Amino acid sequence: MHLQEKNTIVAIEPFELSVTPPVMKKSDPLMIQSVAKCFRVLEAFDEAHPKLTLSEIAQLTSFDLSAVQRFCHTLNKLGYLDKDPLTRQHSLSLKVLNLSYQYKHSSMLVRAAMPVLQHLSRETEETVSLTVLDGAEIVYVARIQSRHVLQPNVISGTRLPAYCSSAGRAILSQLDPEKVAEVLEASDLREHTPHTVTKPAELLKIIDVSRKQGFATGFEEIYLGDASIAAPIVGSGGKVQGAISIATSVARFNPDTVISNYSSLIIAAAHSITT
Repeated sequence: MHLQEKNTIVAIEPFELSVTPPVMKKSDPLMIQSVAKCFRVLEAFDEAHPKLTLSEIAQLTSFDLSAVQRFCHTLNKLGYLDKDPLTRQHSLSLKVLNLSYQYKHSSMLVRAAMPVLQHLSRETEETVSLTVLDGAEIVYVARIQSRHVLQPNVISGTRLPAYCSSAGRAILSQLDPEKVAEVLEASDLREHTPHTVTKPAELLKIIDVSRKQGFATGFEEIYLGDASIAAPIVGSGGKVQGAISIATSVARFNPDTVISNYSSLIIAAAHSITT
C-alpha cells in the first residue's frame, strides 16, 4: 500500500513525563538498600539532567554527599558512569546501553514482533511500534519510524500514559476490570491536549469498545496532530503481552480513514505475534 502525503507536518514539542522513583521499603528483608540506592543514582540522570555534580546528585536523590561519592565512585569503576576530570561532573556511560541491548535481544516478545513490525512498516509506510505496560505507563520497546513521523523524539524507552494512548488502551482492554481500575487510579488523568479524555467513566467506555472491536485508537490526546491505532498482543496462555501500533497524523488522514485503512492490518499483525 502506497500512501501519498497531503500536507506538511509541523513539529510539536516533545512530551515530557516525570517518572517518580519507586519507594524503597525498609521493611522488606530481601531488599539490599545499597543496590537500590545505586539505581536511584543512575535514575537521577535524564534529559533535563545529563551531567551532574556530586552535590546535584545528592539533592536529587536526598542522599548524603559522602554516600553519593561512594556510589558514583563504584559506578564509575564498573563503567556505568563517566566523570569529566575538569568539571567533575558525572554522566551516564555507553555501558548503560548494554542493558537495553541485552533486554531487546533476550526478550521473546521483541524477537517475535520485529519481523511483523518490519512487514507492517513496509506495507503502510507509517511509523510502527511495539509497547508494553509498566505500571500506569506504556514503554516503547521497539519502533520503526517512517518519513512521515510526527514525533521523532518518541523512541525506544519512551514512556507515555496508558490511559490516553492507543497502545495503552489496547492493552487495558485485555485486563481484568480490577486491574484496569488500578491503572486508572494510579494515572495522572490530566489533559495533555484539548482532546484528551480524562473522566474515568468515559475511559472505561472507550476501553470496553476497544475490547469488543479488537483495536484501540487515539487522536490528538497526547500530541496535537497525532493519530494512532493499536491492537493487543495476547500470548498463548491468554495473557496480554503488549501492543503493536501504527502512528500517522490527522493532517493526512481523518479518524474514519485511519480505522478503515489500518484496523484489519493491525489486528492481523497482533494476532501473528506468538510468544
